[in-house]
Amino acid sequence: MLEIKNLKVKVWDSQILSWVDLKFETWKNYLLLWKNGSWKSSLANFLMWNPKYEYVSWEVLVENENLLELSPDLRAWKWIFLSFQNVPEISWVNLREYLRTIYNESLKAKDINPITPFIFKRFIKKYLDELKIDESFLDRDLNVGFSGWEKRKIEILQAKLLNPKYIILDEIDSGLDLDAFKTVSNLVWELSNENNCIILITHQFKMTQYLNFDEVYVLKNWLVDKNWWIDLLSEIEKNWFWE
Repeated sequence: MLEIKNLKVKVWDSQILSWVDLKFETWKNYLLLWKNGSWKSSLANFLMWNPKYEYVSWEVLVENENLLELSPDLRAWKWIFLSFQNVPEISWVNLREYLRTIYNESLKAKDINPITPFIFKRFIKKYLDELKIDESFLDRDLNVGFSGWEKRKIEILQAKLLNPKYIILDEIDSGLDLDAFKTVSNLVWELSNENNCIILITHQFKMTQYLNFDEVYVLKNWLVDKNWWIDLLSEIEKNWFWE
């Protein structure tokens, strides 16, 4: 379980989140919803320890361990994965070596020996085939010159490699045309299993047409306004979202 209690966060001396309480369990999928500017992405970035954000008070537990005591790499080791809203392009970092490095880091957390470049090349092939990614992409710099659709597939590839427990997807539906959107939705759904938890951050409702969610958290006026069951989503959209 990933549990957030009494979280207050500020950035540049301005408070942006107030008394946030959230609970995410494996085998469930969650929608973190509200309009642009409600600090949904800030919450995700804070959980992965973006230095821009400063906590005022908080308790965040992962598997009953205090997240405050963990650096970003250790948070990743605790199986928290964040897909950024705006995926960065990083020159001079080879995609193949980047993927092998993060995979070997995940093995280190399990006390498993790292794998060699030769073995990794064979190992990753099945994931490339599943996502229809040409192997030549691995010879390019990380996300440099990739389309929005291609960047999303690389994000999903990372999630498949790492097999994290808590998969936070920040506006993964942004910038995609309808066909790419449907494909990404299907790929995200394939990530879901009884041992993980998908947390989708969005201000749109269309993703729910292709993915099944169990609960909806509505983040409004810097705090969690309501916790809804997914079967009330149509009521949120019709009668409340546009207030």
